[in-house]
Amino acid sequence: MNKLQKIKNSIKKFVTSPRFSSLALMLLVGTVACLAQNTAGNYEAGTSALTTVTEEIAKYVPIVVKLCYAIAGVVAVVGAISVYIAMNNEEQDVKKKIMMVVGACIFLIAAAQALPLFFGIS
Repeated sequence: MNKLQKIKNSIKKFVTSPRFSSLALMLLVGTVACLAQNTAGNYEAGTSALTTVTEEIAKYVPIVVKLCYAIAGVVAVVGAISVYIAMNNEEQDVKKKIMMVVGACIFLIAAAQALPLFFGIS
């Protein structure tokens, strides 16, 4: 009986919380918005919106690629300084630091190369 009362109290507390009411409101508004755009199977509004968003995102891909390259350069320089300091202090994990810096740079360069392919831009 005591467990049942605790469960009942926790459910009551959750339902009366502001988080639950805001979640319910967002679900209601989102559902109404989705249903309002689809009038008798006509998906032109959604299709044109997705086409517009795709074109706008495609404009930013070259900038993001250059940004990834710049971040990779900064990571390489900062990592090289960190490895140099670790080597001068004769720390034990120098190989680990080197591998982490090289891995981060390789990931950033690979991500910059794959980003245009992900969006279908050649």
